[in-house]
Amino acid sequence: MTQSTARTPAPRILPQLDDLNRPFWTGGRDGKLMILRDRRTGRWVHPPERQALENEHLAAEPVSGRGSVFTFTVNHHRYHPEVPVPYVIALVELDEQPGLRLPANIVGCPVEDVHIGMRVRVDFEEHGEVFVPVFRPDA
Repeated sequence: MTQSTARTPAPRILPQLDDLNRPFWTGGRDGKLMILRDRRTGRWVHPPERQALENEHLAAEPVSGRGSVFTFTVNHHRYHPEVPVPYVIALVELDEQPGLRLPANIVGCPVEDVHIGMRVRVDFEEHGEVFVPVFRPDA
């Protein structure tokens, strides 16, 4: 995992923090991507669901922050005047478990270099107390 944060954060609609999502959105402060894990089965659970609050066996744990691009799209439409286009929106499959996928932006490389199967690692954009996970190429 990385301890740095992405240089210039893009304007974002930030989540409302609650007991269920707080570890995910604030773990980046410590350079950790936090995902819920069932302590009985070892299975990772993302995105979290409301019933997770009642499951005493689920706890947020750090993952490696490494994975690969499962699929992606390149956005060419300017939805916000301060967000430069084009940019990549991807589903990143984390190394910890097949099917454990996270939607995120791919940053730190030209959009034409992004490809399915590309190895990536997590980084974070700081927005006050929220740290948005983004992914960069993993050398």
